Amino acid sequence: MADRILLKTTIPPSADDWCSARFSLLRAHLAGLTAPDGSPLYDVVARDRHADRDGDDPDLLALPTSDTAELWLFAVEVGGGLSAADCAAIRAFRVRGGGCMVTRDHQDMGASVLGLGDLGAAHFFHQRHREPDPDRWRVDDTGTPAISWPNYHSGRNGDPQEIRAEEPVHDLLRRADGRVIRWLPAHPHEGAVGVPPGAPHARLVATGTSKITGRRFNIAVAFDRSRDCAGRAVAQSTFHHFADYNWEPARGCPSFVGEPCGDGMEVNPEARRDVEAWVSNLARWLRPA
Repeated sequence: MADRILLKTTIPPSADDWCSARFSLLRAHLAGLTAPDGSPLYDVVARDRHADRDGDDPDLLALPTSDTAELWLFAVEVGGGLSAADCAAIRAFRVRGGGCMVTRDHQDMGASVLGLGDLGAAHFFHQRHREPDPDRWRVDDTGTPAISWPNYHSGRNGDPQEIRAEEPVHDLLRRADGRVIRWLPAHPHEGAVGVPPGAPHARLVATGTSKITGRRFNIAVAFDRSRDCAGRAVAQSTFHHFADYNWEPARGCPSFVGEPCGDGMEVNPEARRDVEAWVSNLARWLRPA
């Protein structure tokens, strides 16, 4: 039977925002992955946030006892996003073996993930839980003055960025053909992630380089299973690694996005293959034991 993957945003449905509909290429790729006998590996469900009368999301509250195998959470809110009960349910889901991919973006976008224990602590923000190095409390992307740090500039939306697989190379970065993944979608202002203190089961797996300052920044942190938590998890610096607009800019973006886009993902087919390999690897690696 196919494993269920829940793609979930932290905002209500909105045609002019980063709602679940803007991750349709990701959903289609995951749903198209098959076993050797041709059967689908994953049953993929994409949903936006829906709050009940208590302000909690029923999809998230149900996770610990549901048949969902993986939660891919896109924290795209600029305030609120996850309730205390939502966070408790996600933590319980991981403890019982569910896999989680949690991503956000620049500055304080998605800060509600800080309620997710060690997985939340892997994300750094502007107003609270900042990067440990004060030297990084400064603007990296200077092209969008309204957005403050952390905002690492890896390139234009629609272009690929060349990443570095940290040694030893993690399984998440290995393609089926034996090559190491080299490209992921770029974004003008990525957020900040890192290995939280006291998490020996976590490690940095990939880094990028700012095209403005040349500074290296973290892209993904992987959490393996531990004595206290049966589920694996990945913290990622920006949801733009997964958005339709960053894979195929012609798909469009919300009206508040004003930065110029590129076409590098379209003219570099190897980059698209790398992105799809990264997504496939995430789904496989996060599957419950």
